[in-house]
Amino acid sequence: MKALFWIGRILFSLIFIMSGLNHFGELEAMAEFASSKGIPAPRLSTAASGVVILAGGLSILLWWQVSIGAWLLIGFLVAAALLVHDFWAVEDPRAKQTELAHFMKNLSLAGAALMFFVLHQAPGLKS
Repeated sequence: MKALFWIGRILFSLIFIMSGLNHFGELEAMAEFASSKGIPAPRLSTAASGVVILAGGLSILLWWQVSIGAWLLIGFLVAAALLVHDFWAVEDPRAKQTELAHFMKNLSLAGAALMFFVLHQAPGLKS
């Protein structure tokens, strides 16, 4: 079971590690997108969110400071769902469906991060 738990952590954390790195590799383009969504201080917000999701993903992967990392991810995911993937404000049906899918994905990942937080508190899952 520990091997499956390790594999699950790899699969879960990979999106955050890669996305966090991408926040820096594509900083200007991502800041422009953030600006188009009305995010304040888009360049700083993009860089800060990159740090948050990179740290959160690494904490789950390495099973170190999991409580902090899980809450970093939960906070980011819920904020991004509400502020960036505002499907309710989109007119075009295709774009609305895309934003809804991203919104629901973020909430699902936030739920998984919450489960990692709970599992970290459980005996036998400290490795």
